[in-house]
Amino acid sequence: MAVALVPGLIHHPGYLDGPARRRLAAEVAAALAAAPPFTPTMPRTGKPFSVRMSNAGTLGWVSDVRGYRYQPAHPETGAPWAPIPASALRAWAALAGFPAEPEACLINLYAPGARMGLHQDRDEAELSAPVVSLSLGAPALFRYGGPRRGDPTRSVRLMPGDALVMGGPARLIHHGIDRLYPADDLLADDPLTEDPLPGLLPAGGRCNLTLRRVTRATGMPSS
Repeated sequence: MAVALVPGLIHHPGYLDGPARRRLAAEVAAALAAAPPFTPTMPRTGKPFSVRMSNAGTLGWVSDVRGYRYQPAHPETGAPWAPIPASALRAWAALAGFPAEPEACLINLYAPGARMGLHQDRDEAELSAPVVSLSLGAPALFRYGGPRRGDPTRSVRLMPGDALVMGGPARLIHHGIDRLYPADDLLADDPLTEDPLPGLLPAGGRCNLTLRRVTRATGMPSS
């Protein structure tokens, strides 16, 4: 059952069941074989992120000393990104409520101890399209606030298979991942909880996919 955490921020607990998570994990592994994970760095300072990442789609999000941006090729190999996984595209079609397909699927890989500070997803021209997120692997504490960095925050635990849609009035809220949790006892028999991407993530890691429409969709009103 979908839960509105705040207007526009919709949590779909358990959206992907075990077989669906296995299909998605296999598709993500294939995408990462074509576009290997890399470690982004902060603009200006060059400080490395604690999260490794890659992308799928016609555009991919990257960060380095030159800034945040989308580009059509892997920053290290120069090759085009792999296609967006079919399972992720089906989730977008079911949940986004937007007439155009996503162009970017950011793949974040969290080792135990990694986190993502509060930030906004605002590098896209098409802000009327939501961001759709899918979780694999270890549970994580997702923190969300408002459009201003100093707005009060709340938190929700994201479990493997959960989907999250961030759109409408929540499209530009600040959000981040504070921590990963060890696998719950109820999930101990699920290999995708402890090791969702063998050889790409250590046990207890997490994989998060975020689907974005980057360029203006044809026929959409200007913002």
